[in-house]
Amino acid sequence: MINNSFLDKIAAVLIDDYAQDLTDTIVVLPNKRAKIFLIDALKKQVATNILSPEIISIEDFIQDISQVRTVDPIELLFEFYEVYLSITDKAQQQTFEQFANWAKMLLQDFNEIDRYLLDPTHVLSYLKDIEDIKKWGIEVEQKTTLLEKYIDFWKLLPNYYQAFYAHLLKKGIGYQGLIYRQAVENLLPYTKTIQNKKYLFAGFNALNASEEKIIQHLIAVDQAKIFWDADQTFLNDPYHDAGLFLRRFKSNWKHYKSNPFEWIVDEFSQTKNIQVIGTPKTIGQAKIAGTIIEKILDENPMASLDKVAIVLGEENVLVPLLYSLPASVGALNITMGYSSKNNPAQILIAKLFKMHTNALSRNAKSYVLYYKDVLDILTHPLVEPYAQTSALVKIINQNNYTFITHQKVMELNPEPTDLFLLLFKKWEQGSIAVLETISELLLTIKNNLSNDNEEEKITKAFVFAIFKVINKLINYYSQHSHIDKIDTLHAIYKQVIDLAEVSFEGEPLNGLQIMGVLESRVLDFDTVIVTSMNEGKFPAGKSQNSFIPYDVKRELGLPTFKEKDAIYTYHFYHLLQRAKNVYLLYNTESDGLDAGEKSRFITQLEVEKQANHNLTHEIYNAVLPEKAYEPMVIEKSEAVMDRLKEIAAVGFSPSALTSYIRNPIQFYFQKILRIREVDEVEENIALNTLGTIIHETLKVLYDPFVGKFISEADIVNCFKLIDAEVLTQFKAVYKEGEIKKGRNLLAFEVAKRNVHNFLKVELEGIKAGDAIKIIALEKTYERVLTDPSLPFPVLIKGNVDRIEERNGNIRIIDYKTGKVEKASVTLKTWRGLTEDIKNDKIIQVLAYAFMYETLAESKPIEAGIISFKNLKSGFLPFNFKEDIDSEMIIDEIIMANYKVQIVTLLQEILDKNIPFQEKVV
Repeated sequence: MINNSFLDKIAAVLIDDYAQDLTDTIVVLPNKRAKIFLIDALKKQVATNILSPEIISIEDFIQDISQVRTVDPIELLFEFYEVYLSITDKAQQQTFEQFANWAKMLLQDFNEIDRYLLDPTHVLSYLKDIEDIKKWGIEVEQKTTLLEKYIDFWKLLPNYYQAFYAHLLKKGIGYQGLIYRQAVENLLPYTKTIQNKKYLFAGFNALNASEEKIIQHLIAVDQAKIFWDADQTFLNDPYHDAGLFLRRFKSNWKHYKSNPFEWIVDEFSQTKNIQVIGTPKTIGQAKIAGTIIEKILDENPMASLDKVAIVLGEENVLVPLLYSLPASVGALNITMGYSSKNNPAQILIAKLFKMHTNALSRNAKSYVLYYKDVLDILTHPLVEPYAQTSALVKIINQNNYTFITHQKVMELNPEPTDLFLLLFKKWEQGSIAVLETISELLLTIKNNLSNDNEEEKITKAFVFAIFKVINKLINYYSQHSHIDKIDTLHAIYKQVIDLAEVSFEGEPLNGLQIMGVLESRVLDFDTVIVTSMNEGKFPAGKSQNSFIPYDVKRELGLPTFKEKDAIYTYHFYHLLQRAKNVYLLYNTESDGLDAGEKSRFITQLEVEKQANHNLTHEIYNAVLPEKAYEPMVIEKSEAVMDRLKEIAAVGFSPSALTSYIRNPIQFYFQKILRIREVDEVEENIALNTLGTIIHETLKVLYDPFVGKFISEADIVNCFKLIDAEVLTQFKAVYKEGEIKKGRNLLAFEVAKRNVHNFLKVELEGIKAGDAIKIIALEKTYERVLTDPSLPFPVLIKGNVDRIEERNGNIRIIDYKTGKVEKASVTLKTWRGLTEDIKNDKIIQVLAYAFMYETLAESKPIEAGIISFKNLKSGFLPFNFKEDIDSEMIIDEIIMANYKVQIVTLLQEILDKNIPFQEKVV
């Protein structure tokens, strides 16, 4: 039988050399995942039942020797803070947030010092000496308090280490480095307890000093063997990073002075098809990976995908990849967990933190909530169907509540559900109370979800993942009660949630394998697809998360970025080692968040191309459609024609006509389907709201004068009423909106200024001798338009802002809060009047004139606009200017021409054969 993979060879060794005492054999692998594959390899090589050897990961093995339990980074941080407080002067003590900023990095350094068995006092004193040298030239009298504190910090590092080490040992817990150091110290007594055991180490590459010492000791006392997976291409090249560690072990280990280095293989130089594919963005890579799998299945529909692996250089490719896989992919195994970061339950908790922390930071006493935070929670998919708060959401939107007190929220929802009460319970009782509230909230959400619905079952898994995190935090906080700021809790929660994952269910040995880079260790595949082959992603970029400088690390034998690169290099080349078909996908975009240069590994493959490698390079770009967007076309059905008839009977407003000219589809949505914009809180006053306020204020000020001539005294009196009336209208239109500060206060002042300026212009007119009689204000007029070419009579109906009689002429006025120039109401030709939206103001004012014409009692009519942003121009009347002469009075000829144009427009609107066609600007 040909043993293809590394694990097949290990299985053969176990059966050939260890068959008699398999139960006393312990196989140690780099990770837990490889265990299942090794058991499968053993199964394939035996015909009868056997007892399997014990198979463990290196971490479990080291923990067995050290008898110390590992803990997660957050718990370590809490424990370290306890130690820090116990040995730091009270005056020098920092808050937990400040402490956490540097403690995380220091813990990483402690970890490295211990893993590489260095003397901590020597290393940490070395750092202090470096800082002393940096400050060498500063005179004693020039040393500030800050500088003294800084130097004292470095002096205290050895104390922190010793006290922390002792504190953790006492509790029987530790970080990885401490566990390794303890394992080395316990090695001799441990060896005596396992004299009948045999160890087999397999598939390792980079070992730290502790691992080297332990493995070499077991080999020396003839209780262990180690098998490497070293390819001669990398091992024999003194500069190739993939063989960096293996070359060191081969030359430095005493065992290899008299024993062969096993195994050296020649797999990488064999025949391989390597396709390098560049495409823009992450999604592009996911789509191409899906296409490659589809192609494999098309070429051989019965093909098993067991020997096909997709290795993700970046986790965020996972979701687009799952959507890109063909439906024909049956079995699937995903070894990566799905991050809890962006699932619905986590987003809800994040929004809850945002709402409550913002309320506490504003004013803990009055507990004022921001409307967006409140609505984000009330409209969340895990809350909206169960909290029964649609009425509350409607009230907030309609009344423009921007900032709402907690008390007001409770008043507005008089019959709250349990879910609502948990969401809006004040966070005033400290961190544990907050966590218990969130824990209860998650249980309530869980009970709302059904087990019969697949989607809800998945949501439940995410809710449970967050629930576990919250309970873990409750456990931490109950042991460390002095760390009790909500901001600190929020920061810790964000860190813990990054580590929380939901596992995928799958059959590990069947079907397509999707994994991260580290999960691929020891495994071999025939076809390998690697994504995110960009610098900074694969390999990961340089990161200096350490207080120990690079040259000190070099001197002490600690790993630097060079060694970390070498680890990545080995993983990459090991993936390719036994593969026959390799696809390397990278992002061609060099700018943006997700970008970077093509990985140096690709360049290395091209430069050091093996004779048997068939290497091709392709760039894939998305196919761009010839048309970016196809305008919408909607045919007129019987129901549409009935609705048009209904509108014609009730009345076409001038704005409805101009909305059709602007975009027939807009007219269709607004008038035919009657789709209204959703009520939303108007945080800053919109222009149309400001316009309404000015219109309503002028109506109230002028209402007493309807049917009368206005005197100077009347206008002077109006000036006194402006402030109070504008405020009244603001409250009527803007309801509970905030108008005493920010942009809304400016809008309030603008409204007052506009009304003031308008009255000033009016007063100047009266002083100049104008006789002004108000006929109507904000009044609705209508008139039926009949024409033989129309299928039925059409009512034209609209609301006119103001009609007055000025010096014997009827003047119809439309107020505009925006800026309007004279050109907007000047017409040079009737042809195409209703085809161009820039004529909308002419169509509007002439429609008002048409409606009022029969009531004008043969008096001359003018119709036009007063623009509040162009008050210096005064009244801007419609004028027809064919040649040099300009006609401002709307006579029968103008009205007849206007009617022809409007009838043409209505013919188009009411013609069953002309569909509503979108205008794309």
